[in-house]
Amino acid sequence: MADAASRLKSLVEQLLGAPLPVRVRAWDGSQAGPPGAPVLVVRNRRALRRLLFKPGELGLARAWVSGDLTVEGDLYSALALMSPLVWERSEDTRPLGRRLREPGVLAAAGELLRMAGPPIPPAPPREEVRRHRHLHTRRSDKQAISHHYDVGNDFYEIVLGPSMVYSCAYWEEAGTLESAQRDKLELVCRKLGLTAGLRLLDVGCGWGSMAIHAAREHGVHVVGVTLSQEQAAFARKRVAEEGLTDRVEIRVQDYRDVVDGPYDAISSIGMAEHVGAERYLEYATDLYALLKPGGRLLNHQIARRPQRDEAAYRVDEFIDSYVFPDGELAPVGSTVTLLERAGFEVRDVEAIREHYALTLRQWVTRLEADWNRAVRLAGPGRARVWRLYMAASALAFETNRIGVNQVLAVRTPESGKSVLPLRTRTWN
Repeated sequence: MADAASRLKSLVEQLLGAPLPVRVRAWDGSQAGPPGAPVLVVRNRRALRRLLFKPGELGLARAWVSGDLTVEGDLYSALALMSPLVWERSEDTRPLGRRLREPGVLAAAGELLRMAGPPIPPAPPREEVRRHRHLHTRRSDKQAISHHYDVGNDFYEIVLGPSMVYSCAYWEEAGTLESAQRDKLELVCRKLGLTAGLRLLDVGCGWGSMAIHAAREHGVHVVGVTLSQEQAAFARKRVAEEGLTDRVEIRVQDYRDVVDGPYDAISSIGMAEHVGAERYLEYATDLYALLKPGGRLLNHQIARRPQRDEAAYRVDEFIDSYVFPDGELAPVGSTVTLLERAGFEVRDVEAIREHYALTLRQWVTRLEADWNRAVRLAGPGRARVWRLYMAASALAFETNRIGVNQVLAVRTPESGKSVLPLRTRTWN
């Protein structure tokens, strides 16, 4: 009788209709698959039950987060090899439900079920958030933000480093993560044309890095808003240590509740992904109303590729369940259209997706280098979520499955007179 790994490899290949590109190690220590390939370690039979009761990405995520499934070797290589089977199914690939009606495939599924042990679906890992629909009310948005950001500031310091900037850095030249994040913040300030005495609203201010940089380096007065209590406490402490309490105010506040405009400029860096498609026009309209005529908005946002049938778009199950509950990505064209519908004049769009791939790889390196401490702070399941999410995201940016763009938009005065210099991209 074949060992567990050989049986497992053969049965999975029958289900997928394709060779398994990674090596497999089963719970009995047996191995099968291409020599030298990354090793997919199936630690117990429960991993199979997770995959069989929830086929696809969510089942794999549950097995990974629970520790029932892991990878030995280079994680990026393993994800790149497996992604065509899991995350990049082409439109003509037959779904598993249809393949089960084919000769031999149903028998393979039955054999896997027998290998998996008791036919009882395992409970999802406790890190999983159950979402039924994307409401994007003030309450649901606050809960979603808390799930993602209130993990603990010490954990985020491991991943992000001293800059505490949780968005794409700007790698103008070979340098450190800290210098690249500083360059990104400075680029945003230059695009917004910040000078001493202006008022800046930083929407989704995180741990205060943008607000502090703008106030310290450009002399502006900043209001930063976040829905995370932990972020706000950390940001206020940093502001006080920098001696900037007279120029920076950090609020725990929904951007929809900001009423003390007008502002000269608004920065929204890595926040709009949380807004949702149904609320995006409201978001853009609210920010437009908070700007004075001639004021600028810098919207820094992750984008997905457009689909032939946009109605068929579905939020990524792993991201929605474990990383960003209620997060939604839109094509950059849709974002530009909605900003224009809100009244903005879009003046510049800069795509910087390669920069995010570099940033994410740096974050993964930092997490892996201090893994034991990260596990103590956030728990093993949450640490596994972050390692998988960041590594997979780096590959998604590198292969153009997703991108990130800085959109500069202006509340142009009614006269139509431009408030920007004739020469474009003077900030570069």
